[in-house]
Amino acid sequence: MTQNVSIADLMAQSGVAFGTSGARGLVSAMTDRVCFAYTAAFLQHLAAIGQFASGAKVAIAGDLRPSSPRIMAACAAAVRHMGGEVDYCGFVPSPAVAAHGFARGIPSLMVTGSHIPDDRNGIKFNRIDGEVLKPDEMAIRAQDVVLPDLFDVSGMLTDAAPAEPLVNVAAPYMARYAEAFGPHALAGLKLGVYEHSAVGRDILVALVKSLGGTAVSLGRSDCFVPVDTEAVRPEDQALARQWAAEFRLDAILSTDGDSDRPLLADESGLWIRGDVLGILSARALGIVAIATPVSCNSAVELSGLFGAVRRTRIGSPFVIEAMKGLVDEGQENVCGYEANGGFLLATAVRVDGRTLGALPTRDAVLPILSVLVDAKRRGVTLSALQAQLPGRYTFSERLQNYPTAQSQALIAHLQQGDEAAILARLTAMFEELAGEADGIDLTDGLRIHFSGGDIIHLRPSGNAPELRCYTESDSVERAASLNRAALALVRDYNAPA
Repeated sequence: MTQNVSIADLMAQSGVAFGTSGARGLVSAMTDRVCFAYTAAFLQHLAAIGQFASGAKVAIAGDLRPSSPRIMAACAAAVRHMGGEVDYCGFVPSPAVAAHGFARGIPSLMVTGSHIPDDRNGIKFNRIDGEVLKPDEMAIRAQDVVLPDLFDVSGMLTDAAPAEPLVNVAAPYMARYAEAFGPHALAGLKLGVYEHSAVGRDILVALVKSLGGTAVSLGRSDCFVPVDTEAVRPEDQALARQWAAEFRLDAILSTDGDSDRPLLADESGLWIRGDVLGILSARALGIVAIATPVSCNSAVELSGLFGAVRRTRIGSPFVIEAMKGLVDEGQENVCGYEANGGFLLATAVRVDGRTLGALPTRDAVLPILSVLVDAKRRGVTLSALQAQLPGRYTFSERLQNYPTAQSQALIAHLQQGDEAAILARLTAMFEELAGEADGIDLTDGLRIHFSGGDIIHLRPSGNAPELRCYTESDSVERAASLNRAALALVRDYNAPA
């Protein structure tokens, strides 16, 4: 017996909803039925806009979480139910399966929860021409789908079909960079690769070797490790310093779980923040115009290296929209990057006389390789390369178990009235921490500029009961201490009723 299901209702019932990188939720909530329904809704939406029809291919890949194979099978069943054929791409980086789809003009999806713990997972959807954007998400949520009688009472498939033959998308993804940078690009460099449970760990090792570098494999894990490139765990900070000293490495390379966000540590084992890595990569690639979230380091403007910088809300869909706007304006050599290090290439660029094609989705490999090659070309260490940028430093942390409604009420209170009233209120609140507030930015949350150069940015999380705080100052220590003090103040702050 078939069943008509509203995706909006299913999202509310299951708790598996869209965030900034596709649908995510608890593995226990991501039953085969839920994943099947979301995939069917995605394809119905693409059919409505002329990007999917019966007989068309859909590429599917996944990360190394224990739940990913089951969810991939449920998504594949939905593709077949909708009349499509599956390009089964196995366990590869998100940008590798996305690049395969873009090159062939077919939809793709990646089963991944990125950096979050493995009791959770997600599905990241790609159109034939790029990631799904916010209007696509709204259209998918608005779908009603007819589910066939394929599930047991717990919502699991009663008979999962075997996987299709593997389509090798790793080889062309690696060739993209091997051909652009050349076989001697990393010659003479000894590079550690922190493998943990990243799906692209073997690809990263192979690329280092194919570009002439020496790869030292580090920290491989058979259990999933939730590595967050925007909030590196203390144990990963300590490991990097230990490995750099023990093996005398020029750098340490790593990624998050689905290998679309980079981690790069300098010769001392200090991890480079993603927004700084984005600036360095953009310079190395000769980028002219940049789209980047409002929370990212202001050294991008202060450096004077780029003709246009477009600030956006936080999340790759907003960065992609802004990149498209820059391209439509006629800008050449356009990129985007996020604070987590994910780098998006909107246009083709030239690398040592060779063309590297666009890849408008988060990628970890390009920023890592471009910065390493640039440092080698300039004959400097990674720490010296960073020192060439203006001395601005960022830090981010969050108040957990801070209800979204409370976050929103706080922000609404702080931005009541005209600008003069807002600045006076913010000065009264933060004066002991940062002095006089002299500017605000409401692009995403409340970003406060102070006369001494400090920045405090408060933003309710979009998919968790958390209040995020981003700070920027003229030293690493000041940015971190300002963040801690701001969060402590906010936690104890009682907004007037």
